[in-house]
Amino acid sequence: MNDRKEKKTKRYRPNVAAIILSSKYPEKVEFFIASRSDVRDAWQFPQGGIDEGESPKEALFRELKEEIGTDEVEIVAEFPEWVSYDFPEMIAKKMYPYDGQRQKYFLVRLKPGAKINLETEVPEFVQYTFVPYGKIFDFITYFKRPIYKKVLEYFRKKGYL
Repeated sequence: MNDRKEKKTKRYRPNVAAIILSSKYPEKVEFFIASRSDVRDAWQFPQGGIDEGESPKEALFRELKEEIGTDEVEIVAEFPEWVSYDFPEMIAKKMYPYDGQRQKYFLVRLKPGAKINLETEVPEFVQYTFVPYGKIFDFITYFKRPIYKKVLEYFRKKGYL
């Protein structure tokens, strides 16, 4: 008799994430972070799902327009691999049938004159700020910290930050 439980294959939602640098980059390195409208005190980088037939870059620009009201950015660099995380229990039910997200990260710079507008059709964020590298983790929600650290460290080692 086989007592092993069948291992459930996890399902990850394809997703893009934008690490946005202010238009003052590279002279001044400061990061855009925003507080979610649906989870109190949950600060993060903008991110969103990749639609069927859409490339990660197409999704990046669409999601930025939908979430922060502008797609006026230039891509500085791309994280070379996909990274995954599991949703915490409080979010998992809302995101069913997915167990987590599989993300492609882009480091982008706001173009001079780009206007951020959080009052989008479906507001994702209630406020935003720009912070230096050393302050990011004072804000970021706990379950995103390991991936953010991995991705940011990569961009630092490559000389972008």
